[in-house]
Amino acid sequence: MSASNVVIIANGGANIASLQFALQRLGTTSAVSANARKIREASHVILPGVGAAGDAMLRLRQMNLDTLIPSLQQPVLGICLGMQLLFEASEEGEVQCLGIISGRAARLMYYPGHPVPHMGWNTLKFERPSALLNGLRQDDYAYFVHSYALPLGPATIASSEYGASFSACVQWKNFFGAQFHPERSAKVGARLLQNFLCF
Repeated sequence: MSASNVVIIANGGANIASLQFALQRLGTTSAVSANARKIREASHVILPGVGAAGDAMLRLRQMNLDTLIPSLQQPVLGICLGMQLLFEASEEGEVQCLGIISGRAARLMYYPGHPVPHMGWNTLKFERPSALLNGLRQDDYAYFVHSYALPLGPATIASSEYGASFSACVQWKNFFGAQFHPERSAKVGARLLQNFLCF
């Protein structure tokens, strides 16, 4: 499937413009929309997210997208909080999320020298093969900004470590996730987005 009609779900967050610029650099235009028909007809869907899980889920429910997103059959990519929303729940406010992937986001534990939120560059460790990681190398760096994370589980394809290991990339059927920000992760992020657009 070619990325002929990419829709970024309008769920708030200041990173949407940066994400659109990152897609443009790959030769792909995108639309930002909360319209169910446009999302359903998209070739690829991206769920970004910045802020609190509860606020993000409230917006999705108000737009009736909490039931639409789990039903999508095309490739879907959750970014940062958007990845966490693909899971069952978040400890942040005890929020029920979209329930597509088993697991619960928990607050990062404090370790000496590892302040929370985790902000900055960190390495990726491959956990199992995935076409989403094609062209990336073990210990490549990606840019993270988050206070909550998912533990390693059956959907984890890459991990990172910040005091303890957490899921950096996930894949479950047609749903993908990156805890880091690909639009801020230079060549590594560009390659991940390019791989996603090729599904």
